Amino acid sequence: MIVANSKRELLEWRRSLDSDARLGFVPTMGALHEGHRSLLRAARKSGVTVAASVFVNPTQFGPNEDLDQYPRTREADEAALREEGVDFVWFADAAEVYPTGFATEVRVPLLAAGLCGRSRPTHFAGVATVVLKLLNLFRPSQLFMGRKDFQQLVLIRRLVLDLDLELDVVGCDIVRDPDGLALSSRNVKLSEAGRVAALALNRGLLAARELFKAGERDAVKLVLEASRLAMADPRASLEYIELVDSVHLKALESVERGGVLAIAARVDGVRLIDNIALGEID
Repeated sequence: MIVANSKRELLEWRRSLDSDARLGFVPTMGALHEGHRSLLRAARKSGVTVAASVFVNPTQFGPNEDLDQYPRTREADEAALREEGVDFVWFADAAEVYPTGFATEVRVPLLAAGLCGRSRPTHFAGVATVVLKLLNLFRPSQLFMGRKDFQQLVLIRRLVLDLDLELDVVGCDIVRDPDGLALSSRNVKLSEAGRVAALALNRGLLAARELFKAGERDAVKLVLEASRLAMADPRASLEYIELVDSVHLKALESVERGGVLAIAARVDGVRLIDNIALGEID
């Protein structure tokens, strides 16, 4: 595995590849867990050269969010990337990603406004800007992203489509611990009691899915069923539970073909998100 610490090294490596080389790219913020590993494995199975980035992107953190406390585990991350057979990784530095005078912002406003965007109004502009920069630098043929950050996945797919970028965005399934908690780098911040409380989020989603399987299609009833269990533990402070379509993220009144039930909550002061598909989604 080639490890780069500068943009110059990244660009030299990218130029060294054959012009028709197929590259699979996994952008991360480090603190790698099994969810990240699943993305790397998916890229490897595609038979492409596999590249990754590790960068805690400051522009997607708002005021009073956990940028300074976000886990940084370079040594463990590098070991994990080697274990997964990654060909190249760039450990990026903010001064190179956003050099002095940087003044550009990429926005996808219609997809960024709802769900997580209501409480994090600057978040998705930071995500879109850094992802576009990384795509321009790595020039991959495939981009692998997890479905846990579903709003992010939908937004990046729209960015790629709208800006005529020649790559496929591959959405990979949510990876969970055996108890059902969706993997997140922030889970390490949960206390033992907080982790127990966090499990209520997934229980609510699963209950709504069972109701959907039983024939319920009314969005209000499905959301109420998810809320009933998700709010059962007072340690979980809910931000939202919403049922939206999988392309435009618009609220659904009923689920005819399919939708995504998304949830966000705080436990122990840690913001957690999760979602589940109801029916067929794109």
